[in-house]
Amino acid sequence: MEVRELNTDMGNSIVSLINRGEAVARLAWNAHPKFPGVFLKHLIKGEASDSKLSCHLVSVNPHCALETHIHENQWELHQVLAGDGNCLLNDKEIPYSPGCLALIPQGAAHRVEAGDKGLVLLATFSPALL
Repeated sequence: MEVRELNTDMGNSIVSLINRGEAVARLAWNAHPKFPGVFLKHLIKGEASDSKLSCHLVSVNPHCALETHIHENQWELHQVLAGDGNCLLNDKEIPYSPGCLALIPQGAAHRVEAGDKGLVLLATFSPALL
């Protein structure tokens, strides 16, 4: 299991919640249960937001993908932090590079593939995914 931690400003950050703070570097990477080469770091879970939102770092190894999937009940916002790749959203290809934002409506089919450099993004879900 290789986690691609590309150079991002998130590595030395703190997730600040009302009653506590958590160093991002101390949070565990978890292998995605369905997609090989994809890893998740759960920064904010629904329990911290009354299930209103959740935030997750997503690391995708080079040429690996979050294959086509749908979140029936969540809107999803991707903020690309590092690397390169693309998102296929309802048959429209969106190039991903640092600074790119993509809003994925609930129920919209989408796929994210990393390029040669791998890809790291912040995925925010509303309501919370976890």
